[in-house]
Amino acid sequence: MSERTGIFEGNDPFAIIRRWQEEAWKSEPNDANAIALSTVDASGMPNVRMVLLKDIEDDAFVFYTNYESAKGVELTATPKAAFVMHWKSLRRQVRVRGHVTLENGEKADAYYNSRALESRIGAWASAQSRPLASRAALVAEVAKQGARQGFKPKRPAHWGGFRIQPTEIELWADGAFRLHDRFRFVPDEAGRGWQATRLAP
Repeated sequence: MSERTGIFEGNDPFAIIRRWQEEAWKSEPNDANAIALSTVDASGMPNVRMVLLKDIEDDAFVFYTNYESAKGVELTATPKAAFVMHWKSLRRQVRVRGHVTLENGEKADAYYNSRALESRIGAWASAQSRPLASRAALVAEVAKQGARQGFKPKRPAHWGGFRIQPTEIELWADGAFRLHDRFRFVPDEAGRGWQATRLAP
């Protein structure tokens, strides 16, 4: 049994993170599901950007993007990633490192179809991360794709999800005088649960 109590109670870090995010939706002014996602390019140079986490599964974290974007290309070439989710209102953060696989089946279709029509058309129109001549050129391409794709566009083959399956999760909460609480979770030897270790702040 876990000796952790309060906000850290429980042996499943995914369950703890879901609880924290539910709290954050009530107190964060914007995007309580925002994460800073880190990847590496072909030379090993790190790259980081904000994306929106769309699903916390039982064993993975899922977000969606253009597979031909910088992050999509980098994750395809090197399917490993790290992210941090920080809630200033709660003074808590989550850090994750893990392996990445594609989510490009029915779940990706369902999420794509749940988005606003304008966002679905935008996925067709934007050559994400590549040079753009002007804002006007983007608006023109949106209009072109809107006419071409209609009111029920299918999910583009170049757009879908990535699933991060963690090898390490760290939960952090602010403490007085910088004596923070930190717990690192790693899979146990049997691969059926998680082993937690308290870390010095």
